[in-house]
Amino acid sequence: MSRGYKRVQWLDQEIELAHSDGVSHPENLPFYLSPKHPDGDAVLLVHGFGASPREMFPLGKILQQHNFTVYGVRLPGHGTSPEDLAGRKAEEWLATVERGYQSLAAMNFTVNVAGLSTGALLALKLAFLHPPNSLILLSPFLQLQHSLAPFAGLLSHLIPYQDKDISIAERPFYYQKRPLRGIAQINRLLKQLRGNLNSITTPSLILTSTGDATIAPGTAAEIYQQLGSKHKDFHCYGPEVPHVLTATENPQQRDVLRRCISFLETLLLTETK
Repeated sequence: MSRGYKRVQWLDQEIELAHSDGVSHPENLPFYLSPKHPDGDAVLLVHGFGASPREMFPLGKILQQHNFTVYGVRLPGHGTSPEDLAGRKAEEWLATVERGYQSLAAMNFTVNVAGLSTGALLALKLAFLHPPNSLILLSPFLQLQHSLAPFAGLLSHLIPYQDKDISIAERPFYYQKRPLRGIAQINRLLKQLRGNLNSITTPSLILTSTGDATIAPGTAAEIYQQLGSKHKDFHCYGPEVPHVLTATENPQQRDVLRRCISFLETLLLTETK
């Protein structure tokens, strides 16, 4: 049973699905956090490629403390095995995010969406289908830094997996080898987003860093510039800040969480005027 678990029927189904897919570690399960006094505002959290819901839990906890209801999804192929991820499609990831959005909306919540990395791409894709109240995009991108990333689909026939250095403590939550077929699915998402971001008018916060070794430099700023949102904020951290902005290893983690809360609360104040 995941941390922060609350008995909600549709969450039971999501957890059962995770177990049937092979998720064993409780921190890799989807989670639901409810404040003592819910006020009708919720945040859907979407983790990144090769990670798990645990990646978004620090943000989820502080959101709960500020009276937001929180649901952290588990994308198919995550929290299980690299081989499982290799067989998954971007449509499956999006369907999971859309299902999470609709579940919260059916409970009469005003739904905001926060995504990290590939999770941010899925949040943007969701905005085409069901525009949320707001978007928080952490380390979003239009291009990965590795020069061969655009050719992942072709390369996957020769090199099925990319090795990644993961500490022993993080190995239950991040894959040490990432399937190139999965990166090809990210490329498909990118192709769908490019040239269409100006049609997204959802209020948005974008956070990135120059120390991000995963995405191409300046690509998050491109998203900021192309978004059609009238209300959009952008902040770029320095070289000491890594790709996973929510990680405890990030020396600016507390500032990241503070900016997310400030953005949402400022937006709520604006909406009530």
